[in-house]
Amino acid sequence: MERLRAAGCVFAEDEATALRSAFESQALATAIAQRIAGTPLEQVLGFTEIGGVRVDLGPGVFVPRARSTAIAETAAARHPDARIAADLGCGAGTLAAILSTRLPAARIVGTEIDPVAAISARRTGERHGFEVAEGSWWSPLPPSWRGRIDLAVAYLPHVPTGELSWIHADFRAHEPDFCVAGGPDGLDPWRAVARDAIGWLAPGSLFVTLVAREQRAEAGRIGEDAGLEIDYEESEDDLLLLASPSGR
Repeated sequence: MERLRAAGCVFAEDEATALRSAFESQALATAIAQRIAGTPLEQVLGFTEIGGVRVDLGPGVFVPRARSTAIAETAAARHPDARIAADLGCGAGTLAAILSTRLPAARIVGTEIDPVAAISARRTGERHGFEVAEGSWWSPLPPSWRGRIDLAVAYLPHVPTGELSWIHADFRAHEPDFCVAGGPDGLDPWRAVARDAIGWLAPGSLFVTLVAREQRAEAGRIGEDAGLEIDYEESEDDLLLLASPSGR
């Protein structure tokens, strides 16, 4: 514990307990060394627990942020009767896993373009009962789902590329930039998702993601130009963006 504290781990005691529970003898020493070197605790452990679910997490895979749970929780609460749901750019499968526990009757597919993250997502999916398809945003979903998706969620990258240096150094060094970088204004992933949303979403459906407060106006324009009705809900320091096909 003292070595972790000396390395700057704020919750050194909790981290030491977690590492001792997961590793023994030489493996423990290696794990502690990785953590001291800056590897996020979740990647060292190989999993994280968030929103009541366990998410498998391999090296180099985006570490789920606590605020992401608000996306899935809000989506499930707003559309509890959803039967076809998607988690776009699912990473290790956090949102899909949470939806699976809240919407047991729904068929859920997570999409992920990064094959490394997809490996973690499939392990998570085996535990929680959702599928994973490799590809970008909507494109790898079953063609038969066009116009039939009741609910979609995404923790979209939304950090302006010029502001990546603000992210904690441990995460910067162990997560791919494309997991967080959203282009010059942080909204390029939302533009890509919004552009094709109408073709996939069913009438009366809902899409939920997260944006920064200063992105509100532009994010709304992007959605409206794509034929979506946009609403927002408070979520700590950010905003939940809720989008539905116009004329619902």
